[in-house]
Amino acid sequence: MTTGIDIERAEAEQPAPAAPRGLAWLYVVGGLVGLVASFALTVEKLQKLANPDYVPTCSINPILSCGTVMDTPQAALLGFPNPLMGVAAFPVIVTAGAALLAGFRPPRWFWLGMQAGTTLAVLFIHWLVVQSLYTIGALCPYCMVVWATTIPLFWYTTLRNLTSGDLGGRPGTGAALARFHSTVLVVWYLVIVVLVLQAFWEYWITLL
Repeated sequence: MTTGIDIERAEAEQPAPAAPRGLAWLYVVGGLVGLVASFALTVEKLQKLANPDYVPTCSINPILSCGTVMDTPQAALLGFPNPLMGVAAFPVIVTAGAALLAGFRPPRWFWLGMQAGTTLAVLFIHWLVVQSLYTIGALCPYCMVVWATTIPLFWYTTLRNLTSGDLGGRPGTGAALARFHSTVLVVWYLVIVVLVLQAFWEYWITLL
């Protein structure tokens, strides 16, 4: 006679489901893009530290100006340049994606860790968005690449975890959201674009 304990044991012994290959590729490609942007910004920061008169290559005009952003306290929130966090974190994402593509079936704690990491990252970049638009008054192009990369990393990790039930609740909870995954992402980006246009509208219209 099969008992509830036997059923629970059998379920526990089942291999973890494979991650969607699209998510694995997102980790690899998105992680590499974020790493390149973070590394480039780190190099620019080192150049500016060595020579205060150095003008970063990503300082294009009064609004798109890495140099302006680099000189603010927000650019070193934890006491060291923010890009170093990306240099440390994005290789982890790339490695995770490569492992998933190789057939690794991670346990639940892995996905909870990815959820925690991408959630902290997306909260941090949105804080930076607000600071850039309304306090600093300038945008860092390399930072914006990291913003654009972090959002889908968080979004699709969350969808995967909601759908699988790894965040608690019934598996498939994220199915409704998954049907509109691209729409949510596009709207998310558009909101940020609108905020950028609104915050610097007086400058943009001078370019027309």
